[in-house]
Amino acid sequence: MDATTRLIQVPGLGVEFEILTDDSVVGPAIERGAWEDHETALFCAHLSPGARVLDLGANVGWFAVQAILAGAEVDAFEPVPAIADLAERNIARAAERGPGHGRLHRFAAGEQPGTARIALASKNHGDNRVLDAGAERPADMGEIEEIEIRIERVDDHVRGPMDVLKIDTQGSEWLALRGAEQLLLDSPRLALLMEFWPYALRGCEPAELLALLAGQGFVLGKATAAPYTMDPARILRQAEARDPVKGGLDLYAVRGRPFHVLGLKARLRSLWRSCREG
Repeated sequence: MDATTRLIQVPGLGVEFEILTDDSVVGPAIERGAWEDHETALFCAHLSPGARVLDLGANVGWFAVQAILAGAEVDAFEPVPAIADLAERNIARAAERGPGHGRLHRFAAGEQPGTARIALASKNHGDNRVLDAGAERPADMGEIEEIEIRIERVDDHVRGPMDVLKIDTQGSEWLALRGAEQLLLDSPRLALLMEFWPYALRGCEPAELLALLAGQGFVLGKATAAPYTMDPARILRQAEARDPVKGGLDLYAVRGRPFHVLGLKARLRSLWRSCREG
């Protein structure tokens, strides 16, 4: 991958941010100040000084930087060396400006420690996918580069309780959770933001992942401008109605914390959306 970077000024961020020059998705969105804006709003709404945050699949460090600037203590996992280097610099800049602190772990979160191949997308540098042993590259990724990375269990490196958990690992979410069972047990008051992409999901069926979260007491919904609570069947139905490759949902879930955190207008709109959507 081309590891050339540049510094940009992000509207409203208050600190310089470094992006990959040739990235076609994440970098341009951050430069506009609108990368995953719904997820970012929900993420930030659950932050407070001294909060503990775990960011699995940190990529260039967008969410980690938000948390540090809000005064949180962040553990971020990013396995791709060139992207981890960039994320570490962004985390350091945020720590110089904000009251929080961050620590970068240079491996992917998984169920068992070891090594694996990861497929690096040629232009969308947020779409890097760990491959199962012996698996061919995903057909939708086209020509790709593959490198070897380390896999580690979260529980071997980070202790709970956590306040906010963000997981965006391009299909490895189930395996990341399986390696963080003790941390989850130790985090009764937890806000969760997680990609739910059935097409790329590894290690389980999509319904199993939703059942795991519901069984652990999470109130589930989608990460939108006006989230509403949803049962697993409804989430799965909506996810499966989308294009399997381009689709997927960003989940928002809480336990021991308020679900509605974006104000009265968003709460009223969520009621309307809940009645309107299938």
